[in-house]
Amino acid sequence: MDRAAGAAPHEKASDRRLRSGSHSVQRATSRYDAALDTSRRVSYPAGLLGGHVRVAPHWSPADSGPGARRRSLAYTDLMAVFYPPNTMSQPTVSDAPFECAQDEGASAAGESDVAEGLASWEPTLKRAISSIVSIKAQCVRSFDTETSGTYTATGFVVDERAGLILSNRHVVNPAPVVAQAVFANYEEVELQPVYRDPVHDFGFFRFDPSKLRFMTPEAIRLAPHKAKVGMEIRVVGNDAGEKLSILAGTLARLDRAAPEYGTGEYNDFNTFYLQAASGTSGGSSGSPVLDIYGDAVALNAGGSSKAASSFYLPLNRIVRALDLVRRGQPVPRGTIQAEFEHLPYDELRRLGLDIRIETQMRDAFPASQGMLAVRAVQPGGPADGILRAGDIVIALNGRPVVDFVAFEDIADSSVGGTVAVGVWRGDKAYDTRIGVGDMEAITPHQFVEVGGGIVNEVSYQIARSYGIPVGGVYVASSGHVLGSGSAWRGSVIQSIGGTATPNLAGFVQAFGALRDGGRVPIKFFALAQPHKLKVAVMSVTTHWHAMRMATRDMKTGEWVYRKLDAPPRLPQDIAPQAASLGRLPASLAPGDRVWPSVVFLDFHCPYLVDGMKNTQFLGPGFIIDKDRGYIVCDRDTVPISIGDVYITIASSIVVAGRVDFLHPVYNFAIIKYDPQHIRGTPVENVRFHPDYLSGRRKLEPGDPVCLVAVGSDQNAVVRRTQVASRAMVSTRECAPPRFRCINVEGLKLNDQPSCQGGVLCDDGGLVMGLWTSVSSQDGNHKDTTTMTGFDASILCATIESLAATGCYPDMRSLDVELWTIRLAAARALGLDSARIRRIEEACGDNPRLLCVTGVLAGGSAASGLLRTGDVILEKNGRPTVDVRDLGVIHGDEHVELAVLRDGQEVRLR
Repeated sequence: MDRAAGAAPHEKASDRRLRSGSHSVQRATSRYDAALDTSRRVSYPAGLLGGHVRVAPHWSPADSGPGARRRSLAYTDLMAVFYPPNTMSQPTVSDAPFECAQDEGASAAGESDVAEGLASWEPTLKRAISSIVSIKAQCVRSFDTETSGTYTATGFVVDERAGLILSNRHVVNPAPVVAQAVFANYEEVELQPVYRDPVHDFGFFRFDPSKLRFMTPEAIRLAPHKAKVGMEIRVVGNDAGEKLSILAGTLARLDRAAPEYGTGEYNDFNTFYLQAASGTSGGSSGSPVLDIYGDAVALNAGGSSKAASSFYLPLNRIVRALDLVRRGQPVPRGTIQAEFEHLPYDELRRLGLDIRIETQMRDAFPASQGMLAVRAVQPGGPADGILRAGDIVIALNGRPVVDFVAFEDIADSSVGGTVAVGVWRGDKAYDTRIGVGDMEAITPHQFVEVGGGIVNEVSYQIARSYGIPVGGVYVASSGHVLGSGSAWRGSVIQSIGGTATPNLAGFVQAFGALRDGGRVPIKFFALAQPHKLKVAVMSVTTHWHAMRMATRDMKTGEWVYRKLDAPPRLPQDIAPQAASLGRLPASLAPGDRVWPSVVFLDFHCPYLVDGMKNTQFLGPGFIIDKDRGYIVCDRDTVPISIGDVYITIASSIVVAGRVDFLHPVYNFAIIKYDPQHIRGTPVENVRFHPDYLSGRRKLEPGDPVCLVAVGSDQNAVVRRTQVASRAMVSTRECAPPRFRCINVEGLKLNDQPSCQGGVLCDDGGLVMGLWTSVSSQDGNHKDTTTMTGFDASILCATIESLAATGCYPDMRSLDVELWTIRLAAARALGLDSARIRRIEEACGDNPRLLCVTGVLAGGSAASGLLRTGDVILEKNGRPTVDVRDLGVIHGDEHVELAVLRDGQEVRLR
């Protein structure tokens, strides 16, 4: 389907006594109870069953002995229940118990008056369009079932004086939203959410009528009693992003089951829906379903993704809520935390329904073709241990019930009390009392912002989707702190740092006792696997974000923030940690000479900036200066400078580091740590081959190398292989823009093993090159990574400058993107033969020239002189064919270039 726009410990069933307020709730016994021999007789209302029905006696203290406990074990045996497709006969008119005779009379009179002047839909739609608005909204925080983002929808004025607009719940949104309404004359007003139903798909916005200067909208009347099968309707609203669309349809069903939008998403239940083939789509959520007299008979809510069917919410409960909201009163919503479904009589007979009851129900409710049956009972709720799946509801508080509206009417008026429920189970009727809870109490209205993430208590919506008790701390958005412990969205946190978190207050207390910069265990389970508890280590970094609690004002709908005390920072003068380095076996030589230099990096970025789409990155690093605490890694491991770095040394010690340097062109970064924190740990500097570090030699295809790398399990991977190829590194322009590795040659290996990165060394362990992960995107802008080798010489200037001055080298760029072309292509572009011979004599066999493939936006002098298509022939009077001479320029403030442009040689400075 597509939308058109702390838990209490479990108790044994035999020991459980539910309470709601001060009311003790008694459990109904099953037909297997031996106490049926002493059962009493209770009369239902006259005419319902045509006589008396045997019911089990109420539970009393005298029945709570050991013998009663043993007997109650049999009560958990459920009969087999088969749920068929929800197909039912269609009534001809909806049952509208909340429409009084006065309303019906007024409606009939109004229709008669309007009919005199109506010959078609045109005047009706003209009048209604002025009251229908296009809604632009932005959900600014992920919360409960909702995620942050923007959307468009529809609403319509239901009270022009109070400025009330009706729309769907998933439009009004339980999360914080910023919304505007655009009227037909393009006047725009700000909207404030004032009410959203906990379960049903409707809610109200409020606007200031005085802000409308050029029009006065007329409220659209709500007429739920007018919905009939075969009625011609019009759905008017913002369909598929269009400001105004008018879709025609005919009501085909009045008793469709509520649509399912997916597990973990918002879903309506315990209500009928209307159905028609109007083909609405995204943006039409909240559109009125109008009859020819201009009255709203339903509220558009969703549609099928596989057919043209659209689903409309009946207005019965909306009429009640509107009256209370208009008067500024709370809207009571009661629940026994059980889900019901309306089944036709043929399916009810399979559940054991007595023919006498069916006869009486058909006589009492001739328009209804079925009754309500229990579909599921929420664990830990008031009905848990009392009702069972397959129970057929006969009466509520002595009143026969066959539909959802009557059931909810009684439940909503009994919040905090109990209701008498009569059900048919198997072949007998049972009578019991169940406590009625407040549905708003199990619908979260608070959340906590921590470490860039959002947590709130597990709602009734979430708990129902996954069959877990209501309560507990739900991760609506992980952020970088909870994400560091892999507690992603959809997780329920059980404890942090050894302190239980049964609710939001417990979470705030547990988190406040931590220290910023520390690492603590976190226990949680994913909703998809509620019985599988997970334990991970979480990095506590709260210095990037404020820790706040937001509470929704139930009267105004506004969210009020309150700052919470964040965990204090860890002291800087922490005690040194030491660990021994395990040696690799001789069979992995020369890896044993490189491994003392290997560390593992865990990088967390608090904000998605500079083109980042993820918040956590992992990869290896190599110590290049143990005395000053410098580590080199690739830029797929540390992509940006904003973030926290955790360094694992010797697989035993974890210390904090910082991003000290990001190379703007080459694929490496420098990380800094305090060597005093690991004093006594025998780490070593990685040893470079002097010829390859200086650039006097470089790896060529066919050269033998030994790859010493870190595998996915952080163990050593050693592979003797050969260089397969050497070519320019190709990366695509990313969306959004981010660092790209360009203007450098890369290496590919024969028989490349799977790993996270490493070094290319000789048999003595001297490093000749780096083996790194290069990040890019494919043609669909999906992130990709490829393993590529680079010459060790790309590090030379940085290492020498740090050793000599402790600073990073001065670097300059031509601000262009370069690629190689063959001499044959250069000849075709107009390069003369004499110049080609000089290049061949100076640069050896098979030389290639560098061509400008793109000028980077920067506004520098170099980018203003060079043009796309220029072929670079010389640098400072010498032929240039090596990209290392032009990719990054050290020391020179100016260079003189000779380029081939439009068949002519041009000198540039």
